[in-house]
This record gives sequence, structure tokens and C-alpha cells, in this order.
Amino acid sequence: MKRRLLIAFTSATLFSGVTNAQVALPAASPAQTIRQDFGMGRVELTYSRPAIKGRKLFGNFTELAPLGELWRTGANASTKIKFTDNVIMGGKSLDTGTYVLYTIPNKGNWEIVLNKGVNNWGTDGYKQTEDVVRFIVPADKMKNFAETFTMQFADVKNESMALQLMWGKTLVNVPITTNIKDRLRTQLEAALKTNNKPYQQAAAYYYEWEKDYTKALDNVNKGINANPKAFWLYLMKARIQKDMGDKTGAKTSANKTIEVATEAKNNDYVRMAKELLEKI
Repeated sequence: MKRRLLIAFTSATLFSGVTNAQVALPAASPAQTIRQDFGMGRVELTYSRPAIKGRKLFGNFTELAPLGELWRTGANASTKIKFTDNVIMGGKSLDTGTYVLYTIPNKGNWEIVLNKGVNNWGTDGYKQTEDVVRFIVPADKMKNFAETFTMQFADVKNESMALQLMWGKTLVNVPITTNIKDRLRTQLEAALKTNNKPYQQAAAYYYEWEKDYTKALDNVNKGINANPKAFWLYLMKARIQKDMGDKTGAKTSANKTIEVATEAKNNDYVRMAKELLEKI
């Protein structure tokens, strides 16, 4: 009798465990967070990625992102974009913080909407009065087919990049820009007045950002005087001189790079200097 009771109790316990178990199935529209260092800050995007699965996309009265209607730009919760530094979108400067990214797909173009309703679930709770900026961008056709909705940061430069939206054969580029040149210049000019002068950073800034080769050369020369074994500065000097049209000076600096880099056993700079010599 006791044996039968034990078996019955064990079976009931096992059955109860099976019926109460929770199985974690993969999400139909998996979430993704992407981050991109940009300007003097970072941009972070969080969204969910639905798949087409044979359904009609971007049409009238379709299940997936109907034309002319506000879309959450993904699935599930509203898509959110966070900026840790000021950026410019749609001609408007945006403060740091988190915004909801809505879109309105149309034939030939999309309307981009950034909204303050970060607690909205999808488009539920959306209020146009909370829009921060609205602007229109072209919608292009891709050669490849994107089954799963995909967003990525592309063509990333010092003060500009694009947020790309891809689904089906549609490609949308949303431009994002920032203005950091003035702040960099101010910081560098202040740092150059201190005892720890950033000659290398100043030379790189004036060379790459301002295209002021005279100031770039002045700062790289001061950096070399402070550290005559800095082979990387000789290479920078050679590049500056090349762009100034001083071929003789550029060759001299490139050869000096090879000499000092060889002493330091840095083959990468030896190779780069030789490659530069071939272009002079």
C-alpha cells in the first residue's frame, strides 16, 4: 500500500512539474541593440526585427507597414534611438537623450518622425504634439532582398553618417550629422597653452579637419623637436609635405621615418613610409 502511494505521489509531482514548466521559445521578431561612436558621443538604437514570411510589404491595407500610416519602425515595443551628444536631423539640432523613432512609409519616400513618447508600446499612446522633428527622405531600391527588417549605421565620418533601414527591396538612408569642429579647435587651442602640449593631436586636427597645412606642419615639427624618436610624427610630416607640394621635403621625412622606425623595429611604419615614397 505504501509503495503504491509513493508511486502515485511521484507521478503526480512529475506531471505537475511538466504542466507548470515554461518553455522559452525564440522571439518571432528578435530584438537588437546597435551602438555607434559618432562625433564626440555615441548613438544607440534598440528595435525588434520582423520577417516578411511571404506577406505583402509596404502596400495599401497590408499587414506589414502599410503605406501612409505611422509605423513603429520594427515590431513589438517602439523603436528607440539614444544620443549622448547633440546631433542634427532634419535640419534641427537635437539634445542628448532618448527618442522614439517612428516612420511613415510612402512610395518613393519615407517620413521620419522622432517623438518624446518613450513609454509608448508601438504606436499606442502616440501624440503628434510630442514630435521633436519630422522630415522626408527618399526611398531607394536595393539589388539584394532583406527578408528580415534590418537597421545599421553606415558611411560613418567625423561629422556625418547614415542610419540605413532595409526591408524587402527597399533601402532608406536617414542622414545624421553633428558639429564638433569648433569644439575640437577650442579644446586644442586651450591645451596648447598648457605644459603638456598635444602637438600630435593638433597636427592631425589641422591636417585632416581644417586642411591648414601650415599649422599642421608647425605642430608636427614641434612634436618632433620634443621627441626626435617619434617615427610616427616623421610619417605625418611627410604626408603633410606631400600635400603641400613639397616633394623634396616629403621624401626626406619619409626616409627619416624608415631610419627611426627601423631602429625601433617597427616594420609597419617602415612599410607605410616606403609606400608613401612610391607615391611622391
